[in-house]
Amino acid sequence: MSIATWALLGFAAWTILLLLFTVGVYRWTRILSGRTPIREFVADGDGSDWYKRAMRAHTNCVENLPVFGAIVFAIHASATTGMTVDVVSLGVLIARIAQSLTHVCFEQTNTLTSIRFAFFFAQIIGFFVLIWIVVSHSLAG
Repeated sequence: MSIATWALLGFAAWTILLLLFTVGVYRWTRILSGRTPIREFVADGDGSDWYKRAMRAHTNCVENLPVFGAIVFAIHASATTGMTVDVVSLGVLIARIAQSLTHVCFEQTNTLTSIRFAFFFAQIIGFFVLIWIVVSHSLAG
């Protein structure tokens, strides 16, 4: 399996783990303890600031996972390989995890929001670099 595919798999696993260990724990502890009925949970509804940040962090993962998936599919469909593809793919995964952790673990000050945005922007740059590599490889071949 290629590094890009491993990075995509890691991105998917991170999305699921983030759901289970943030939003899931928050909801299920309240449901199972009888503090909140199951019907009370709506997307981005009531909850602590931490819960709302966890919801947004998970939503960010869900929004970007298909984009990364499409890019990795194009990498494989075009038989594009190389150290740059590997490094950038891993960079996207690392930036995604760092963005999520910054979002969930810290109250959002201007400085932390700027740091979180920098991790997001690194992912976007990585997406465009990978697209450029795939298109260049396809046009050259």
